[in-house]
Amino acid sequence: MDFMFAVLQADVFGTPAYFWMAFAAIVVALLAFDLGVLHKDDHEISAKESFIMYAGYVAIALAFGAWVWWSRGAQSGLEFYTGYVIEQSLAMDNIFVIATIFGYFAVPRAYQHRVLFWGILGAIAMRAIMIGLGAALVTQFNWILYVFGAFLVFTGYKMFKGGEEQTNLDSNPVLVYLRKHFRITKELHGHDFTVKQPDPATGKVVTWLTPLAVALILVEFVDLIFAVDSVPAIFAVTLDPFIVYTSNIFAILGLRSLYFALAAAMHRFKYLKVALATILVLVGIKIFLVPMGIKVDTLLSLGLTIGILAAGILFSLWKTSRDTPKETLAN
Repeated sequence: MDFMFAVLQADVFGTPAYFWMAFAAIVVALLAFDLGVLHKDDHEISAKESFIMYAGYVAIALAFGAWVWWSRGAQSGLEFYTGYVIEQSLAMDNIFVIATIFGYFAVPRAYQHRVLFWGILGAIAMRAIMIGLGAALVTQFNWILYVFGAFLVFTGYKMFKGGEEQTNLDSNPVLVYLRKHFRITKELHGHDFTVKQPDPATGKVVTWLTPLAVALILVEFVDLIFAVDSVPAIFAVTLDPFIVYTSNIFAILGLRSLYFALAAAMHRFKYLKVALATILVLVGIKIFLVPMGIKVDTLLSLGLTIGILAAGILFSLWKTSRDTPKETLAN
């Protein structure tokens, strides 16, 4: 009994082990319920189902944040919610790039959830590595926060000046590498990521990647690129690895479930990038202030992030309200 208590109370990155265990149990349960119950069979996910799933994930994230608030104090609770909102805000741009990938490979809506689900598993692992490395760097070299801050300000400026850049997948280095070094089928093979087919040169039956597998790899690559922005951004809120990681993962889980509603209305968020760029610049400035001992109130950061994101969304909807829609939401 004493041994079990010691294990549960063991310090893991500054947080008792039972906090990490509870978080892991929740995530595993959510993923199992998602794949084993909600999406046991491939089917098109409507906007309505997407919103319902998103509401469920948000409710669970809010409940988890309330538990953090109750057990670790108001400051930790506010930091969780702020990190959650920042990650959701920045990851919205990620959603639109994923939609471009699906369109490029002509992935049917019925198979898109499968790619997103397995993509989440990769994101969970990659975020753990990146946040662990980031926390270690900040602990050892406090000046690294200046690097994080400068990078975010630069990225925000680039996003602001970039306008409506078109994603050119043909020249994507990952796709070029895959086409050069792997056998890839020209057509989809249901929801399979790999198939066995004869090699045209030798006639021997070998493993081929399907376009669905290539889409998954590109989604993982895109998530890695976007994580380079979002992970340092949350370090502006807190240096606690537990808060950074859990808020990050809950945000990813929720936003991926909202994908099917957002992707159908991409044209309505024409001016969202300006809001995201503004958030990146402000977060970068906030990181600069941390090593100087200047702390911006967490509640103020949360309010500003929500306000800027809401302004970007509402302005986009207003400006595009008279545009001819390119796509309509599924019922």
